[in-house]
Amino acid sequence: MSRFSDRRHCYVIAEAGSNHDGRYAQAEALIDAAADAGADAVKFQMFKASRLYTRDAGRSEYLGREESIYDIIEAMEMPPEWLPGLARLAEDADLDFLVSAFDEASLALVDPFVPVHKCASYEMTHLPLVRAMARTGKPLIMSTGTADLLEVANSLSAAEAAGVAEAVLLQCTAAYPTPPSQVNVRAMTELRRLGVAVGLSDHSRDPEVAPCAAVALGARVIEKHFTLSNRLSGPDHAFAVEPDELRRMVSRIRETETVLGHGRKEVLGVEAELRSFARRSIFTTKPVAPGETLGPDNLAILRCGTKHPGLEPSEWESVLGKIAAHELPAGRGLRRDDVAA
Repeated sequence: MSRFSDRRHCYVIAEAGSNHDGRYAQAEALIDAAADAGADAVKFQMFKASRLYTRDAGRSEYLGREESIYDIIEAMEMPPEWLPGLARLAEDADLDFLVSAFDEASLALVDPFVPVHKCASYEMTHLPLVRAMARTGKPLIMSTGTADLLEVANSLSAAEAAGVAEAVLLQCTAAYPTPPSQVNVRAMTELRRLGVAVGLSDHSRDPEVAPCAAVALGARVIEKHFTLSNRLSGPDHAFAVEPDELRRMVSRIRETETVLGHGRKEVLGVEAELRSFARRSIFTTKPVAPGETLGPDNLAILRCGTKHPGLEPSEWESVLGKIAAHELPAGRGLRRDDVAA
């Protein structure tokens, strides 16, 4: 059974990332906020600066900070000793506990605590890591920011060759925040052609539009960064949604799923009364004598109201010019036996 495709509801990941700012109590508060919002999972990140960048990798222009990227990443590291406690707290809150691993050593640390692995966009082409994640036997969610379709296909093939249990591809735009015009939710339809479930990792600032659009297009997973406050100083706080926005996002996703319905075109139970009351059929508009010719002078296609319906409007041409078989009162639904053979 698929963990994602067979779910009744889209799987919503509240991405805490590194928004704990190195404070365990803040990480706990993030888990509480994710649970309060109704998310399915809360996700953190496990990495070491020394396994991501060289020490002289320089400054990141988009962050607009004076520190080197190495120093910024080093300050964002989550201590491995937090894992057991945070995992227990998430379990108590009825949340899946997820941790993105950014290297093989981090993967070994988080694997005992998570039911699903998540591969970040920038690691998606790190095929040794992708294969290691696949070999755990757990489902794998891969974000696809900065990648083209061929790169995504190659990474997916590597995971499948390594025996991945299940894969999900997330459309993602690596811009923080992502302008609405660049979210490109429709890219999910192209990713779906690779034969796996799809979803959206959304970095736009709006909490509702892109996630709901993605659900309408069939997303099985939605991931969204969140924070306790946009006023906190870490690099990922400014573009993340705050707790009340996360709560609203999950609520709107569930409402979107509700209005999407089951997809079959059929008469619904809530339509039964008006189907009989407001649909049209053929009625007499004045008394009709036996042998009288039936036509627009004594017939009309009208809504039934509380009256018994007559012949369907599709029968109109077939009764025009026919003869009344017997006397008919005004306002009667014309039946088959009212028309002479």
